Amino acid sequence: MTAPLTSPRPHSLTRLRLAPAGGGPRSIDGVWWPHTDDLVTELPQLLRALPHTWARIVHVTVRSATWSAFPGRMLCAGHVLHLHGSTAVHAPATVCLLAPGAGRWDLLVVPHLADDAEGPRLMAAAFTEE
Repeated sequence: MTAPLTSPRPHSLTRLRLAPAGGGPRSIDGVWWPHTDDLVTELPQLLRALPHTWARIVHVTVRSATWSAFPGRMLCAGHVLHLHGSTAVHAPATVCLLAPGAGRWDLLVVPHLADDAEGPRLMAAAFTEE
């Protein structure tokens, strides 16, 4: 007898914290703590959690070393999303979200392996260390 194939249960909580409104220019617009290193699984959840006032994201650039293999593009909410990898070794892990003609948003990425004590601390520190 074989076990039925089941999909992994999606994480119900997207761990995302956006920078406070106002306050002028800043180097990051938010911080994101994904549950895994699978960008294809994590990215749609992140995009669904973004404010509706942000335009539709078309291009995403990530630090390649942070993620398991990822395709050059993927379908997300019925739209093609172009993925780009950066090989910058010494830069912090970030995800750059681009909506052509509408804006760019940079999110710091907390390592998915951070434990339940370290992850929230890193998320809170993201806006105090600028």
